Amino acid sequence: MVPADSFREDVIAGLSQPHKALPPKYFYDAEGSRLFERICRLPEYYPTRAELALTRAHCADIARFAGRGCELIEYGSGASLKTRLLLRALRPSVYVPVDISQAALAGAAQRLSREFSWLHIFAVVGDFSQPLRLPVFRARDGRRRVVYFPGSTIGNLDIEEAQAFLSMSRAQVGTGGAMLIGVDLKKDATLLHAAYNDAKGVTARFNLNLLRRINRELDADFDLRRFRHYAYYNASLGRVEMHLVSLARQAVRIGRHRFAFERGETIHTENSCKYSVEEFRALAAQAGFRGAKLWQDRQGLFALHGLVAA
Repeated sequence: MVPADSFREDVIAGLSQPHKALPPKYFYDAEGSRLFERICRLPEYYPTRAELALTRAHCADIARFAGRGCELIEYGSGASLKTRLLLRALRPSVYVPVDISQAALAGAAQRLSREFSWLHIFAVVGDFSQPLRLPVFRARDGRRRVVYFPGSTIGNLDIEEAQAFLSMSRAQVGTGGAMLIGVDLKKDATLLHAAYNDAKGVTARFNLNLLRRINRELDADFDLRRFRHYAYYNASLGRVEMHLVSLARQAVRIGRHRFAFERGETIHTENSCKYSVEEFRALAAQAGFRGAKLWQDRQGLFALHGLVAA
């Protein structure tokens, strides 16, 4: 669970900006996590299927690249099928899942511990968008340390944030270490629009649930009927942007704070940056990684990069 004080501070700060915004990491309360799982199964939402297919098709090659018996660090709860496929193939000496939610992390670690009784799991509660200190388990035989970051979550970070995250990961794995990272590729805007504006409205409910969480946990009074989900592809910045649009002129209270909204004003809730292979390799190179391997589907939807710390 994210500390209430941090949640409150981030929400107040975000809504106090000239262009209101909220950090996407707060989407994932219990209901938000459930809705995101539904999004991943939607016919319009291709990233999860594309990355899973890549992992299944190239699991042996991915394991050869990472190295069996490596120290594996994953940002996220680590309960997905992609993670389980990788754990079976790699048989890491240590698995370190990192997640901002203590409850999600504990549940995932318990499930994986039951499935992989041989696996040494050291769960770490932390926010990957901030500098992290992780436990050190250096094996005597010099097994490499590998960061696993699936799901194209890197796309939720702006360029400066992504650069900082990659630099942090480079420092954690050390020279010769590696990173496996899922990256959503640039593609036709029609496909992107459909993926973030599904016909069943699940993504809209996921976006609006952030306001419901603020109401519940911070004693706010957002009227969800007065806000609408809006997502579009910003081609000039190479990213899908998600917003919540105010449908009327209104005021919202959070404790002693009041925030005025004009009709049509938005709260920017998430970016999902898309990269060409060349763009992402250049970004990784600035952080000290060399693009060593690339697994990509035939449709050009998604890429899994294998990076080596130079």
